[in-house]
Amino acid sequence: MTHDEALRETYAGAWQGLTHEEIVAQYAEQYAAWKRGEPVRRGGGELETEVADRAAPVVQLAADKLPDGGTLVVVSHGGTIRTTIGRLLGLEPHHWEGLGGLSNCCWSVLGEGARGWRLLEHNAGTLPEPVLGDDD
Repeated sequence: MTHDEALRETYAGAWQGLTHEEIVAQYAEQYAAWKRGEPVRRGGGELETEVADRAAPVVQLAADKLPDGGTLVVVSHGGTIRTTIGRLLGLEPHHWEGLGGLSNCCWSVLGEGARGWRLLEHNAGTLPEPVLGDDD
């Protein structure tokens, strides 16, 4: 098992530690722009593309080192996982939201396809009901 800081959650600047309601009340315009899919430095923090820029190469490098038939397990946070999957699949950033939020304690499975990564499962889990974050 290894730990890599590049797989940490999105840094949300001044939004860190605030509830959803506090963010909407204090940063209404910025929040609305983010929900529309505009590139926003939430609270002065990271862009989603910057998160993918730091996380996706870590996953790709680890996958490249796997023996044939090997399995890589990556544990991170929902936003980091979604942006990383979007980048690995070659989706344009404005399509990443289409993957949907990743519920707590759930997982996604990617595999090798003829032309690169394939999404085999997304938001899979055993919870009776999805437990989504504020960005659903």
